[in-house]
Order: sequence, then C-alpha cells, then structure tokens
Amino acid sequence: MTLGELIEVLGGKLVAGEATQRIEGVNSSTLAGAAQLVFAEDAASAAKAIASQAGVVVLRAGLDVAYPAGKCIVEADQPRLWFACAAKLLAPVLPATGVHLAAVVGANVQFDEGVSVGACAVIGENASVGAGTRIEAGAIIGEGVCVGEHCRIYPRAVLYPGTTLGNRVVVHAGAVLGADGFGYVRDKATGAYTQFPQQGTLVIEDDVEIGANTTIDRGALKETRIGRGTKTDNLVHVGHNCEIGEDVILVTGVGISGSCTVGNGAVIAGQVGIGDHAHIGPGVILGGQAGVLSGKTVTNEGMGVKPGTVLWGTPARPLLQVLREQAVLTRMAKGKKAGNKE
Repeated sequence: MTLGELIEVLGGKLVAGEATQRIEGVNSSTLAGAAQLVFAEDAASAAKAIASQAGVVVLRAGLDVAYPAGKCIVEADQPRLWFACAAKLLAPVLPATGVHLAAVVGANVQFDEGVSVGACAVIGENASVGAGTRIEAGAIIGEGVCVGEHCRIYPRAVLYPGTTLGNRVVVHAGAVLGADGFGYVRDKATGAYTQFPQQGTLVIEDDVEIGANTTIDRGALKETRIGRGTKTDNLVHVGHNCEIGEDVILVTGVGISGSCTVGNGAVIAGQVGIGDHAHIGPGVILGGQAGVLSGKTVTNEGMGVKPGTVLWGTPARPLLQVLREQAVLTRMAKGKKAGNKE
C-alpha cells in the first residue's frame, strides 16, 4: 500500500514527505527499513524514530522535534492505535487452501466460500463454517457448532457442541470452548456429588480473541456469553452461566466462577479470582491477584471511586485504601517490635 492509501483509511495528517511512499509493513525503530513505518508517542521516542531507517514515522502533533527532509511524517491523535491498525492492513492475506485430504468432515457440514481446514482437523456433523474462516491442523469443531466469517481457529483448539462463534473471532491453540461447567449437587446423607445438568450453550460474539489454553464453559441450563470485542489472555477460565460484556480485558490466570457478570470495558488483571454470582460493573479495573467474594457487587459508583480507579486486595477495594491500610499495619508491627525490646 501507499502511505496515502493508509491515511485515507486510518485518518491522520501527512505533514512531511510524499503520499506515494510505499509501505510494506511495520517494525521497531531499531529494526525498521525504508519501506516500513514506526510510531512514537513522546519527544524522546520521536527523536529516535526520526533518526531510524524507517520510511514513515507516525507521531502525535505538537512534539518538540524537527522533521527532516526525506522522512515521511504522519501526525495522528493515537499513534500506537494508528500503528496497530496499519499493521493489520499491511499483513499478508493467507490464501484459502480448502479442506485438507487428512481432515475429517461429518455429514451435512456447511462450508461457505474461502474456508480452509487443516490436516487432522475434525468437523462434526451439521456444523457450519463461515466464509474466509481458517480451521488449523488438529482443531476439533463439535457437532452442530456454528463458526462465523473470517474466524481463525488455531491448532488443537476444541469447540464443544452448543458453541456459536460470531465473525472475526480468533481462538488460539489449546483453548477449550463449551465444556461442562463445574456444577455438582451434594447428597447430604452420603456426601456423594452428582453433576447438575450442563446442557446450555456458549455464545462468543464478534471480534473476540481467546488466548491459548483458555477455557470457557457453556451454561448449565442457559447460556454463557462473551461480548463483542472482548480479549482474553492465555490461561484464563470463565465458568458456566457467566455474562462477560463488550471490550473486556481478561489477563493470564484470571478465574471467574459460575453465574458472574462483568460489565463493558472492565479490565481484570492477572491472577484475579472472582467468586460465583459476583457482579463486576462497567469500567472496573481489578489489579493483579485481587479477589472478589461470592455474591459481591463491585462497581465504581458503589465504592465511591471514579471510573478507572484500580481496585486491589481481597476483598477488592481502592488501591490507595489498601496501601494506607498496609502502611498502618506496618507502623503497628514496628511499634510492637520496638515495645517488646524495651
């Protein structure tokens, strides 16, 4: 693509150089070549980017740096986002390869145009796969599963029956979607456990990305739903009957118990644990290793904090409050130690 074509799609203002500059990809300032672009968000990184071999630099307007002759400069409100979007546009399109001879395809499977299915993948009966979707080697698509358009299912991912994927969903290697939830009923007389019926569904909406070795359980009697644009890191678990909102971030090690809700735009950091039937409000940020007890509701409004405030600790509460509590405990412990010496 030319730089002019990128600007036409992504916006921004060309303030130096020629719109006819050809762009082949993106890179870091230290590795970029003449046909690649880099980005900068502050004056220091901008100076480094401009001094690099990159043909194009994308940066914020108003930085105190000189624009040298011969370098293409684009000013954008969000240079990092511009860079990321450009990377997607410039990425090579993988050709459709059809269904590999070593794949196993059940009866009445519907393939739309441009589908690719790798070796040893298994597609169950009555499944449907949308246009442009790629199912890589060894992936398993269960009976009746519906996969939308332009999805990518990486090797060894497993989609159980009852799972529905929207469009442009990415499922990384080893993920398991739609398995039975962890729901059992205990016999008070004998102590034995009997599984509560796990016969619900799992719906993954458009533009969701599921990290490697992540597991998302289907509903028990209803559905589990992952909202549009949500991204999970690797090794995340979402229990049955959960409803995760749109544009939510779930980082490695997050465990969400059954029947929880998470509001739009929430950020759940690494190793956060959330008990069953808990409710996380829109825009809430839970810091690493925070804990939310079963049945609790955590919202910015309910805790009297501004949206975007980081909550931490167990039970989760504003980070500044936790730090003050720890400081008080530290002073008390030091005072007690000093008193014992006397």
